[in-house]
Amino acid sequence: MAKRASGVLLHIGSLPSGYGIGDFGSEAYKFADFLQRANQSYWQVLPLTPPAPGSGFSPYNPCSAFAGNTLFISPDLLYQAGLLNRSDIYPKPNLPMKEIDYHWVISCKTKLLNLAFKRFRSARKDHDYEDFCYTNRGWLDSFATFAALRRHLRSGPWSRWPPKLRDRENKTLARAKLELKDEIDREKFLQHLFFTQWSSLKAYCGERSIKLIGDIPFYVAYDSADVWAYPQFFKLTRTKKPRFVGGVPPDFFSRTGQLWGNPVYDWPALRATGYSWWMERIQHNLAMFDVARLDHFRGFVAYWQVHAGHKTARHGTWVRGPGQALFDRLFGRFPSKPIIAEDLGHITEAVRRLIDKLQIPSMRVLQFGFDGDPDTNPHSPKNHTPNCVAYTGTHDTNTIRGWLENEVGPAQRQRIVATLGRKIVSSQIHWELIELAISSAADLVIIPMQDVLGLSQNTRMNRPGTMRGNWNWRLRPGQIRTATIKKLRDITEACGRSPDCYCAS
Repeated sequence: MAKRASGVLLHIGSLPSGYGIGDFGSEAYKFADFLQRANQSYWQVLPLTPPAPGSGFSPYNPCSAFAGNTLFISPDLLYQAGLLNRSDIYPKPNLPMKEIDYHWVISCKTKLLNLAFKRFRSARKDHDYEDFCYTNRGWLDSFATFAALRRHLRSGPWSRWPPKLRDRENKTLARAKLELKDEIDREKFLQHLFFTQWSSLKAYCGERSIKLIGDIPFYVAYDSADVWAYPQFFKLTRTKKPRFVGGVPPDFFSRTGQLWGNPVYDWPALRATGYSWWMERIQHNLAMFDVARLDHFRGFVAYWQVHAGHKTARHGTWVRGPGQALFDRLFGRFPSKPIIAEDLGHITEAVRRLIDKLQIPSMRVLQFGFDGDPDTNPHSPKNHTPNCVAYTGTHDTNTIRGWLENEVGPAQRQRIVATLGRKIVSSQIHWELIELAISSAADLVIIPMQDVLGLSQNTRMNRPGTMRGNWNWRLRPGQIRTATIKKLRDITEACGRSPDCYCAS
């Protein structure tokens, strides 16, 4: 990572667009321009993988560790590529601008993507598409088959499929692939569109010296192509249902813990392959992003395992993870270590020792920096170290304004006042803490877009432990004002984080 840099956290789905959800169209390019004008060097996004059905549309519960979320495909770019007609996209659908209504978005986008596939099939051969399918065959074939089967069978999770399909019996699976060839080809085509549009956006950002930080969820959903294709890598029963599920014990975010419900890994089985699935997964993400954040890093040291069927995460056990062995193999392949460790929550000395030994940056969150003893709290701004990434908040926390107005107690408020050296003005607290974070010793600082805009708690991305009303906040067109750009640019310049290649607007 570049020294003394800063950036902004904004999910692709949170961008403005005329289709009810952010996508890889013109507004994504405008956001990259905003980052350049504001002297920012990084754009961090949430996972771009497709959420599993029934997950509340959480990007941290993906139905594939490799595939892209096709809702992010831009219909406008498909029109420019000749795959849609003007009459297909105009007039624009009347979808909400403030929040994502996923059910309407899925209905709208599915119709447009089906039209694009129909036109693609009637056109001459596309060598780029064929190259994409060949290059990505390791994950693409199983994902496309899984998605086509799931849509065709309509029986819920893959464990309910006919046993020979559930167990991937060769002859039965080969017959199903022939019968569903059009559906499978459609899934492959949509993935080709996703990665083509993403690659163009990434190149545009690179031309403006904006690096992209991606997020890799620790687990995948049970109802995923990965668990279906590689059941031996997960702790499953004889009928291939989860024996144990993942989560975390009671902590800051939840008194009963968080029961995520994902099947846990069979690490000895993964170790026997040289952790090949994980190596391919991280390599895939590092081809998409400049830096990858490993979510729930402590799970690589020890993970919380709960018997399937339990209602909460209270009664579980810590089980040893792969530890350094996995990272020795990973960094043998990627010696530059373009990894950020998400080390929030219940962090033990063993986790800290591994992070220190690997010399990878970990996270500091300013909202946690005013709890307890400021001399020992690692999130306190005075305790930030160069090899860390500082955030004002994350996708799991409140916004700065929402935190101050609804969560901060008297003792925390006193510490904030003491740190700032002046009284708190609610309308300016987001800028006060942004400046505090950017002036810290951390090499990299990331600010959620809601904090850049000083927005209330109604705009937070996620409330851990809840399933509804999350992941739906959107940036509105024109919401980023010139004064906001100037303020962020001035703070960044004053704190020595401006990129060398900055071009004045």
